[in-house]
Amino acid sequence: MLQSLDIRDMLLIDRLDLEFQPGLNVLTGETGAGKSILLDCLGFVLGWRGRADLVRTGAAQGEVTAVFDLPKDHPARGILAEAGIECEENELILRRVNGADGRKTGWINDRRSSGEVLRKLSEYLVELHGQHDDRGLLNPRGHAALLDAFARIDKGPVRQAWASRRDARRRLAEAEAALTKAREEEDFLRHAVAELDEFAPRPGEEAELDTRRRSMQAAARIREDVARALQLLGVEGAESAILDANRWLEGAADSAEGRLDAPISALSRTLVELGEAYAGVEAALSEMEFDPHELETSEERLFALRALARKHDVLPDDLAGLGDDLRVRLERIVSGEQSLTELRKQAEASEREWQTEADALTAIRREAAVRLDKAVMAELAPLKMERAVFQTGITQGDPGSDGQDDVAFTVATNPGAPAGPLDKIASGGELSRFLLALKVCLARGNDAFVLIFDEIDRGVGGATADAVGRRLKKLAQDAQVLVVTHSPQVAALGDRHFFVSKSVEDGITTSAVAELNPEARVQEIARMLSGDKVTDAAKAAARSLLDGSE
Repeated sequence: MLQSLDIRDMLLIDRLDLEFQPGLNVLTGETGAGKSILLDCLGFVLGWRGRADLVRTGAAQGEVTAVFDLPKDHPARGILAEAGIECEENELILRRVNGADGRKTGWINDRRSSGEVLRKLSEYLVELHGQHDDRGLLNPRGHAALLDAFARIDKGPVRQAWASRRDARRRLAEAEAALTKAREEEDFLRHAVAELDEFAPRPGEEAELDTRRRSMQAAARIREDVARALQLLGVEGAESAILDANRWLEGAADSAEGRLDAPISALSRTLVELGEAYAGVEAALSEMEFDPHELETSEERLFALRALARKHDVLPDDLAGLGDDLRVRLERIVSGEQSLTELRKQAEASEREWQTEADALTAIRREAAVRLDKAVMAELAPLKMERAVFQTGITQGDPGSDGQDDVAFTVATNPGAPAGPLDKIASGGELSRFLLALKVCLARGNDAFVLIFDEIDRGVGGATADAVGRRLKKLAQDAQVLVVTHSPQVAALGDRHFFVSKSVEDGITTSAVAELNPEARVQEIARMLSGDKVTDAAKAAARSLLDGSE
């Protein structure tokens, strides 16, 4: 519910503070007094796109603040949560400033907010209806949702079925694309797997081959020198010479009086160490023996291993794992058809499930359409449109999460006349009554919601205007209703009456709004009945209208 509206320096208003209550709130005033300014200002603070020149002439900026009562279960709280805005209390404060330079800044509960968030909030706070309303009943894109709300349809099952259908189709499409791509490389995979299987690379094989190759290459370079060294150390070389020297010294030792004992001992140690050296060199030489064919074979294997790795753009040690990966991809081609068959069955099942839910939804909508048409026709009769025909058309539409139906409200102003869209067939006054009849039938029954009717009673009078007013009164039992009206019959039915006036001072035009007390209300309704000259008869008629509204 809209609790208050404060306006500063907007259009013809310099300062205005209004408080509203539940029920039917009517706004009246002379033509040009500025009744529509209030709606412009409310639309501004709600983020609606409207006229650009809103700031009052001479002011640096204009400002509008709207305060709404927001119960704990109000759907607008979901929008606030998405925007990260807290609303612990039931009071929602919207404020928006328009600078003279055109820049606009908005706040929600004192937190900066974009116009987009304000507009999203407005969809759950306020609904505007008028002769040129393109946000509500005149927009065919919203007719299906209105019919569903009238029928109290739970669209959860069809939406879940649509989501399952969409997911099943996506999985099938992805599998088909993957299988098509796999088939394109099937020949390559088979050749690569066969090649890798035949080559049989092992992790770490490159290092082993490289080490063995380097060892054999090094052995080939130094083996001849080692062999020569072994020969010099052997019996034909150093060992033989030391043995001869040792024998000569041992033969002379008896006559040397001990002077040869140390050299003989040293030569004995040398012979031992020389033997160890010989054994070591001999062992090394034995290890250096290799088959030249083995070197050639190792080199060929190493070069082939590295070439295969370059071909597949992997490291040599990754070739073994690559073979496993390629075999898995090849197996997918073989098993792919089986998977596709199962996915096709799932897609077909989800299609049937959605179709069943969509058909059931269509049947419910057709039954509800008949009830809605009867309800609207019943409302049209008191509005002096008993010869008009209202019909809810349901045709085959594109499949979607809300079913398969296109819903459109059509009217014919006279029996036998061609039916067509609301805004194309009905005249201004007729259109207003069609919209009102529809709204009465589609009323949300939510007193936290604000319904605004902008001169919806234009072009009607007398008993028809009274019927319009009484239907507005009926709507106001379940929602807060604001009505801008020129009809005294409608004004007399209001629970609260606001008068919009205009004055000129020092060449500056200013609009003001005041709530009327009972006597002032009689005066205003009398003016609406008789014009500028209010007569006693007009006042009596005004009192009669007010008495009849109770």
